[in-house]
Amino acid sequence: MIDFCVVEVKGVLAVLPVWIEAVESAVLKSTGAPDREELAGELLRQWGSSEVWRLSYGLRSVIAKRGSDAQAGEGTAYERFVRPLRLPAPELIDLARTDDAVLLVLADVGRVTLELEPSAEGFLASVDLLAQIRSAQVAGESDFGPERVLELADRIGTPAAGLRDAIETRLRPALADLHRDVPAAVVHGDFVPKNLVTDGTRWTAVDWPLAHLAPQLSDLYTLLRDAVALGHDREPLINRYCEAAAADPELVHHQTLLGGCTFVLRALSWVVEEGVHTVPSSTDWIAPLATELEDLLGNLR
Repeated sequence: MIDFCVVEVKGVLAVLPVWIEAVESAVLKSTGAPDREELAGELLRQWGSSEVWRLSYGLRSVIAKRGSDAQAGEGTAYERFVRPLRLPAPELIDLARTDDAVLLVLADVGRVTLELEPSAEGFLASVDLLAQIRSAQVAGESDFGPERVLELADRIGTPAAGLRDAIETRLRPALADLHRDVPAAVVHGDFVPKNLVTDGTRWTAVDWPLAHLAPQLSDLYTLLRDAVALGHDREPLINRYCEAAAADPELVHHQTLLGGCTFVLRALSWVVEEGVHTVPSSTDWIAPLATELEDLLGNLR
């Protein structure tokens, strides 16, 4: 259920999030609005655990987000990765924590996403963006080590039961080898077209609550996955990444395959543990995700 309030602005009813009071001062300062009643609100996205709004006054606007459960991790991601590493993400203007959620006010970095305009140029620009993120020098151990895959398989239960042997005997050793040979880097965690935004000049990655450290390239996997689904060729994008990141193509292919395995495991875990409650239609994703994971595991050497 969406919580909102309705205010009258010059004879016109405007809808605003009911929780705006907690971040109102930052929103007013950033937009230049004299008071709340002058703001216009546009609901951009709503899931069971989050809401995203564009709040504007004239030509000035900000993005206001409310996140709970897994989505509440975005504040931590900004503190841990985005701000200190100066990653290509929207500027964090304000952050407020309540008993059950985190509220963020972010710079509005554009109205066009790669999902809305899935051009080849946009995908190539997003590959460059990913190479920039992965190049950030960061200290720390991986947040997604080899033992995590067994933990997720057990939490998922039945949908992963028939694949557990391959996860244990093929995926876990491959991840252990990768962790030994390749340092961990920042993973956005949801690097998909809806989270890649342009203002017509530059591209920015938005929505960072799933950010973590790992050597596998799950972000490249998800970007390629969507590009292929939209009719784009995979190889030019991989070649662009290898060039931009100065990376070995064979290693990138291996990192991307392992990244796909870990991404699908995380996606299945989310559906089984949270999605079935907050997004009931996500139950339809279980069988395709299990098939996708089986295919990926089958490609492991």
